[in-house]
Amino acid sequence: MITDGSAARDATAWLARLERWIGEVDFVQIREPELSARELVRLVKTVCSRRARARVLVNDRADIAVACGADGVHLRDGSIGATALRTGLRINFTVSVACHTLEGVRAAAAEGADYILLAPVFAPLSKKAAGAPLGVDVLREAARSVSVPLIALGGITDANARACVEAGAAGIAGISAFSR
Repeated sequence: MITDGSAARDATAWLARLERWIGEVDFVQIREPELSARELVRLVKTVCSRRARARVLVNDRADIAVACGADGVHLRDGSIGATALRTGLRINFTVSVACHTLEGVRAAAAEGADYILLAPVFAPLSKKAAGAPLGVDVLREAARSVSVPLIALGGITDANARACVEAGAAGIAGISAFSR
C-alpha cells in the first residue's frame, strides 16, 4: 500500500483507509509530500504504532524513518543508492527503489536495493504524468534480469494483477487500489 498524499487534507479519512488495509498488506509506503518534517514524523510514529504485520517504509526520508522506528525507506528513481545510504547511516534496514526503465532496475539491484518497484507497468490511475506504460513484457524481462524481488506498480487492478505475478513480479503495489 502506497499512501495517496492526502494526509495533509484529511487525516481522519487517511487513517481510516490505513486501518482498513494495514492488516492485509506486507508494506505501507508513506508517501505524503505535502507534510512538513514535523507532521511527517507525527504521522510515521502513528503508523508504526498501528502497523500490525505490515512493514513501514518512508518515501525519501531515511532520517525520519530511522528516527521513528520505521522498517525502511523507499527511494525515488535517481536517489542515492541503497548501499551508500546504509553505509552513511550505519544501519541495516529495508530499502526499496523506484525504477522506470530496465537499466534502472539493473542499477538498483547492483546498488543493493532490497525491493525494486517498476513503474508504470500499466497506465497509472493516480499519477497521470508518470510516463508511458512499460507493459508486461518489460516487467517480465526486468524480473528475469535481477534476483531482487520486483514489485509491479502503475495501473494495477484486480483484472491485471495476476498477469504481473505471472510475468515474474514478486508482488504488486498501488496507490489508487487502496484509496478507493
